[in-house]
Amino acid sequence: MAIFRRGRASYVLLLCVAMMLSMTLNLRLLLNSPNTEQFDTEESPFKNKNPRWQNRAVLMPPGKENPGETMPAADAMDRQHYLDIHHGMANITATPLRVGPGEMGKAVTVAKSEEEEMEKMFKVNYFNLMISNRISNDRSLADYRPQGCFAKKYSRNLPKTSVILVYHNEAWSVLMRTVHSVINRSPRHLLEEILLIDDASTREYLGRPLDDYITKLPVPVRVHHAKERRGLIGARLKGAELAKAPVLTFLDSHCECSKGWLEPLLDRIAANRSTVVCPVINQIDDRSFAFVNATEVSHIGGFDWNIIFNWYNIPQSEKDRIGGDKSEPVRSPTMAGGLFSIDKSYFEELGSYDPEFEFWGGENIELSLKIWMCGGILEFVPCSHVGHVFRKHNPHKYKNTTYNVVGRNNRRLAEVWLDEYKYLFYANQPETMKIDPGDISQRVQLRKNLQCKSFRWFLQNIYPDSHYNFAFVGVGQLKNVASGACLDFGKAAGHGGKEFKGKDATNVTSNTVELWPCHDGKIQLFIRTDKKEFRYIHMCLDYNVQFSFPFLYECHGQGANQQWIHDLKTQALHHSSSRLCMDLPVPGSMVPTMKECSGAPSQQWEFAIRYPGNISPDEVS
Repeated sequence: MAIFRRGRASYVLLLCVAMMLSMTLNLRLLLNSPNTEQFDTEESPFKNKNPRWQNRAVLMPPGKENPGETMPAADAMDRQHYLDIHHGMANITATPLRVGPGEMGKAVTVAKSEEEEMEKMFKVNYFNLMISNRISNDRSLADYRPQGCFAKKYSRNLPKTSVILVYHNEAWSVLMRTVHSVINRSPRHLLEEILLIDDASTREYLGRPLDDYITKLPVPVRVHHAKERRGLIGARLKGAELAKAPVLTFLDSHCECSKGWLEPLLDRIAANRSTVVCPVINQIDDRSFAFVNATEVSHIGGFDWNIIFNWYNIPQSEKDRIGGDKSEPVRSPTMAGGLFSIDKSYFEELGSYDPEFEFWGGENIELSLKIWMCGGILEFVPCSHVGHVFRKHNPHKYKNTTYNVVGRNNRRLAEVWLDEYKYLFYANQPETMKIDPGDISQRVQLRKNLQCKSFRWFLQNIYPDSHYNFAFVGVGQLKNVASGACLDFGKAAGHGGKEFKGKDATNVTSNTVELWPCHDGKIQLFIRTDKKEFRYIHMCLDYNVQFSFPFLYECHGQGANQQWIHDLKTQALHHSSSRLCMDLPVPGSMVPTMKECSGAPSQQWEFAIRYPGNISPDEVS
């Protein structure tokens, strides 16, 4: 029996040795054979080359055009990356062999002695360039997808995509991590190409060194160097024009795609070509380059009446629609605009971006409105995660001031897509009306040709939780007949308006209103709504009997203390629940009072409409 056990142990030992020898032989063939076709599933640019396996970067001394910048050599690729792309294992789990700064998306710190230099470098691109340069181009990331994503199956016949990256004087390290993350974590048969649209960069390393570098990458990567700067919108339009694939995927140049990011996006488009999809955007900290772990869609996109994108909580109606499944796509009124995929022909049918938009600003809202109002769907896909470095400042300047450029873009957007609700934008941004929007006739005709719905429809059906989902008489001033003064949001005007917290105003600051000489400023413009409100942006004229004066309070849409009856004959302004009327301030005060209705001239108020709405005053009197 002992002899039998020894024999069996020897057999197992010999078998293990044979397996190790076989694995070693195969690995040597992979590394050293001049013809690696027996291992490759795709045509490889590494044939007849001897790639290095070390996970490090070869550094280039800083130059005048790239202060503090370092550039890794083209063949500084780790072994795992090589195996991933040559065996079609783009979504392979990162191995524990990966060590180095920032691996698995972890935060990176610097020594105290380096902090001064780090702050100098920070100002080059307004993120931590020192730390970024120390992180591998191919750094590993965790898997950020919700659990339900792992059971989803995707067809191998999904459409191919062209990934378009627009940049101007981008840092080498973040640009290359964007490129490498796309390569490493995209199934090769779905990635047609990567298009690098250089918006007239002036840094030397983004010229010939970049052109040479991309020739050694394992997927087709093309660079278009613009001679004149066009801005984000113009550069993206050029990328869309050059793209070969049926699906366009736009990413910013400071992103990192995580495991399984691409298939869920293409799957939604394959099911419905008029669906436009965005990944979940994980924040990459601009200081530590930590990849913030956000597994699910927690917010949707909206906008305020400066036409500025904002994040808002997912409404209960949308939670109910997806049935609590955190892996299901979430519909959103708008998108942030930096990261999304869209069918190329559908993008063209929608008129792409407005070609008269300059630089950046408003293009994401305009495209979002076109998608919904013209029959499409806009979604965030929780099974797709892409990290993005959110900068607090833009390091680049454009030929005009950014404010005027954004103002012009938004003026064009408002005139074409917002219908009568454009006046709410103008009430909040009156200076925009001084900007010439240019010829909008072609965009107006585009909307007619596409038979797009009204903006009111958008508010009612797609964005019902908007602060501006109401019909309105108009936008104007509340002018007291006896004094000739106008109701004014005093604190915003710098007139010293008071702040207070009522008993029912926990954690909410309410603001007094005052009477001031009438002027053209927006702080005297109120919106008269179909809910009998007088609104100032998201605040409503309110009154509570525990106080002797009216004030502005967060609109709640429930009527009650925020409902006012404006008698068109007597011009009295009645408060619905208290049955009191608004009157002039007491001597020595600028704050109007609430008194028993008497018909006195001091209780007469004219609503002087500056911008018309979509209902008549009779409907809310």
